[in-house]
Formats: sequence, structure tokens, C-alpha cells
Amino acid sequence: MNHVKSIILILAVALMPLNLFAEEKEKAIDIPEIVLHHMSDAYEWHVAGDVSIPLPIIVKGEDGWFFGTSKGIEEHKTLFFNEAHHGKIYERMPDGTVKRPFDISMTKTVCQIWIVAIILIVLFLSLAKWYKKRDCTSEAPRGFVGAMEMIIMLIHDDVVKGCVGEKHYRKFAPYLLTVFFFILVTNLLGLLPLFPGGANVTGNINITFFLAICTMLVVNIFGSKEYWKEIFWPEVPLFLKAYPAPLIPLIEVVGIFTKPFALMVRLFANMMAGHAIILSFTCVIFLGWTLGVGMGIGLNLFSAMMLLFMNCVEILVAFVQAYVFTLLSAVFIGLAHPQHHGS
Repeated sequence: MNHVKSIILILAVALMPLNLFAEEKEKAIDIPEIVLHHMSDAYEWHVAGDVSIPLPIIVKGEDGWFFGTSKGIEEHKTLFFNEAHHGKIYERMPDGTVKRPFDISMTKTVCQIWIVAIILIVLFLSLAKWYKKRDCTSEAPRGFVGAMEMIIMLIHDDVVKGCVGEKHYRKFAPYLLTVFFFILVTNLLGLLPLFPGGANVTGNINITFFLAICTMLVVNIFGSKEYWKEIFWPEVPLFLKAYPAPLIPLIEVVGIFTKPFALMVRLFANMMAGHAIILSFTCVIFLGWTLGVGMGIGLNLFSAMMLLFMNCVEILVAFVQAYVFTLLSAVFIGLAHPQHHGS
């Protein structure tokens, strides 16, 4: 018991300078603002402390094109970072108004997508090289290659083939497998606190919107004649599809847009919520030191346990959200290729 008291006393004395430092520089910690700032896109990649990697900024304003970094924007006459709009680049016009210029900069989210693309290319080329050099009929893959084959066959056989149907699944398998692994690798990289991870890509509604649009285009462009017939002239009583109003066709047309909307919101909301919870528990650590040593130690232990738990949950969520998005996309594609009874 005496040893426990001694350890607690030593910790209290050792941590006292931190508490005094916090009291000297005490200021309100705005947790929502900190969380939103770290989850939003940025024109530089923060590594640790004051170390950041500047990213290339490409903007076209009234005075022409600007190529540079965030430091160049700070020295520019008309371009500036508008903190009221999450630090996006705005241009100050001669009449005093501000507007958003044409911005195609390599932001943190864009760079994370390129990193994920490079990882996937290297990953699948290495897998293809392994299979090319070996006789797969006599040698089963092991280790990482075996795990990848298990995941690929799970998505290919149970999700793509099972939901789309044996007649049409082959031409949609590349897209669905690409979507699954892109979301999975992006989600896992987003959990890493340091470069090349940490970007909240799937928690950005623009990215999930694009993925949902891709699925909507695949569903509707390659949809069969039976699919469009069931939308505009379904096999229901005439008064439900024509007179006095085309009720069922109207509902089906709305469903064309609500299905990808559900895909977009589901992925965005789940990933954004997970990142927000992890960042909030991280902020609690710093908040605790402004309340005293005792509260600091207690909140640190609580936050550390919750951070460990939430990161384990987020690893599971990374797989689940990639699987669910791919599954629902395969279901929607399958509904666009209805099978006739008895065929």
C-alpha cells in the first residue's frame, strides 16, 4: 500500500509543472472547433507540433493563375484563407466583396486519395505477380496473399455474384471490388494519426457523394429493359400507374435518387462520427489539465481507455462500412437486372 501511495505522490509532483504551465497559459478549449478544424480539408499536411508539409496550391483568380503553397497565399494581395468558410481560399475583389476562385489545389484529401491509389496499385500488382510465378492448382497461397485471396473471394462470391446474379456479375465485379478496397484502405489510413494517414476522406461528403454518383451511373446506364419497364410501367393495377396520377412510376423515379443518397449519407455519417468521437476524447486529455492534477490524471486514464476502445471499434467499422457500401451497390445493380422466374 505504501508503494502505491509513493507512486501516486511521485506522479503528482512530476505532473505539477504541467498543471502550473496550463494555469499560466489558461484559455478556453473549444472542443467542437478543434474537432471540426482537424476533420476539415486543408492545404497543408500537419505532421506533429509545428511541422507541416506544404501542399501545392493551384488557383485561378481575376489576376490569373496562382501556383504555390500556403505561405504564398498569406503574402498574396487578393487571395486569402477565409476562416469563416473552414479555411478555404477566397479572393477579395476591388469593390470589397469576396468570392471563391477556381480552385484545383492538391489538398490533404486529394493527396490521401492519390496515396490510397498508389497503395492499391502496388498491392494488386504484387498479388498478380505472385500468382503469375506459381501454379495455383498445386500451391495454395499463405500469409498475406492468402488473407487477400480470402477477402477478394468473399466479396466476389458472396456479395457480387450473390447479389448481381450469375448472368451479369462478371462485368460489375471489377468496379465493386475496387470500391470495396478503396473505402477499406482509405478508412484504415484515416485512423493513423501521422503521415501518410489521418485524412478524413470518407468523412468528407464530397467523396461519398462521388462514390454514390458512380454507383447510380452504373445502375442506371447498364440497367436492363425490364428494369426501366418496372419503373415507368410496372405490373400493378392501372389506377396506380396511370390514372388519375402515375403514383408508382413517380415513386420509382424518386427511388433512383434516394438509393445513392442513402449510400452517400450512410458512409459519410458513420465515418465522420467515428473520427469526431476519437478527436473529442483526445481533446479531453488537454481539457483535464486545466482542471487540476487529479482531474488531469483521471481524465487521461479515462480518455486513454476510451481512445483504445474507439480505435478498435473504428477498425471494425472500417471493414463494415466498406462491406455495406459494396453490398448495397451490388444489390442496386442486381435490381437493375431482374431475373425472370424460371430462367
